[in-house]
Amino acid sequence: MRFKLILASVKPDISDVVINAGKKAGATGATIIPARGTGIREAKTFFGLSLEAQTDIIMFLIEEHLVQPILDAVGTAGRFDKPGTGIAFVLPVDQAIGLESQIETFKKEVRDQYL
Repeated sequence: MRFKLILASVKPDISDVVINAGKKAGATGATIIPARGTGIREAKTFFGLSLEAQTDIIMFLIEEHLVQPILDAVGTAGRFDKPGTGIAFVLPVDQAIGLESQIETFKKEVRDQYL
C-alpha cells in the first residue's frame, strides 16, 4: 500500500472546516501543528514589533488513490483560490510504521464493498 502526505497551511479559524472536508473526502484523520508564517506581503508591525501571522499546518497521511479528492476538498474548503488563504501540497511517503490498524480497516472496507 502506498501513502502520500498532504500538508496544508491554513488560518487557525478554518482548520476544522478544512479537516472536516478532508475527512468527508476520505481521510481517516489529521494532525494539526500550530505554526507562524510570512508571505509575500510585509509583516505588520505594532510599535516596532513584527506581528507574524499564526497558521496551522494540517497533515493528512493518506492512501495514494485518495490524494486528488482530498486535495480538491481541502482547497475548496480553505478557499485557496483567494490570495492569502492558504496552500496545500503533496509529498511522497517512502516508509511508515504505526498504520497497521488503519490498513486493516481499509482492507475490511474494501472486502465489504465487494461482498
